[in-house]
Amino acid sequence: MPFLLPLLLLAPQAYDPEIEAVMNRKRKEKAEAAASVAAAPAAPAQTSDGRIPVPAKYAEKFQACLDLAIESTEKGVAFAQQWRIDGGSFYARNCMGFAYARAERWAPAIVSFEQGADEAERGGEMVQSGRLWAQAGNAALASGDATKARDDFDAALARGLPDGVEKGEVHLDRARALVALNDIKGARESLDTALEQVPQDPLAWLLSATLARRGGELKLAQVHIARAVQLSPDDASVALEEGNIAVLTGQEDVARSAWQRAVKLAADSPAGKAAADNLSRLPAAKPAL
Repeated sequence: MPFLLPLLLLAPQAYDPEIEAVMNRKRKEKAEAAASVAAAPAAPAQTSDGRIPVPAKYAEKFQACLDLAIESTEKGVAFAQQWRIDGGSFYARNCMGFAYARAERWAPAIVSFEQGADEAERGGEMVQSGRLWAQAGNAALASGDATKARDDFDAALARGLPDGVEKGEVHLDRARALVALNDIKGARESLDTALEQVPQDPLAWLLSATLARRGGELKLAQVHIARAVQLSPDDASVALEEGNIAVLTGQEDVARSAWQRAVKLAADSPAGKAAADNLSRLPAAKPAL
C-alpha cells in the first residue's frame, strides 16, 4: 500500500465527505420544500429549511410569503416587510430570512433570523426563538462564519428546544461549526448528543466516524461508519468514508470495495472523484488463485 495514502487520510482533506453529504441533504430539502409549499394547505407546518410551526392566525399569509420568496427573493422580502408592519410578528422575519437564504444572501438572512428570534423571545415564545436561532446558525455556517454559527447554535440550545430531532440536528450542526473552529473536544460532545437525539440520522454517524478517524480513534470510527452504511448504503459520501477508515485499519479489500461503490453510486460527484483518486493510489488487486 502506498505509504502516503494513510497519512493523507489522517490529515484534513480538501474534500470532506461530510460536507458533500450536508450539501446533498440541503439540495434535497430545498427541492422538497419548493414542492411542499406549492401543494400545502394553509396549516401549521414544520420543515428544516428556514420555516417553523405556524399557528392558524398567521398560516395563510405565511404561506403566501413563502410562495413569493420561492418565486423571487425581492417579492418575498417586500411582502415580509409589509407583513411585519401589519403585525406579522416574528413569522414575517422568518419568511424574510427564508427568502434571503434561498438566494444565498447569508448576511441579511442571519440578521432576519436573529431579529425574529429576539422578537419571539420578547413575546414569551422561547421554543420558537430557539428554532430561529438555529436557522441563523445554519445561515452563518453556510456563509463560512463558524464563530457566529457556534454562538447562534448555543443560543438556540439555551432556549429549550425539545428533545429529539430538533435538538439533535442543532447539536449536529454545532459540531460542524466546532470542527471548523478546531474545537475537537466540543465537537465530539455535540456529536455524542446528536447521536443520542437522532440515532436514525446517517449524517450524524458519518460525521462522528470522520471525526474519530481524524483523531486516530479508529475502532470508534469503524463502529460508527458501519452504522452509517447500514442507514444509508446508497450514499457515496458514506461509502467514501468507509473506504477511508478501512484502509487505515489494514482492510485494503474493504477499502477498494467501498471506494468502487462510491464511484458507482456517484462518479461525477466530489465523493466519487475522491474515491476514484484513492483507488488510483492503491496497488493492483491480487488475482484470484
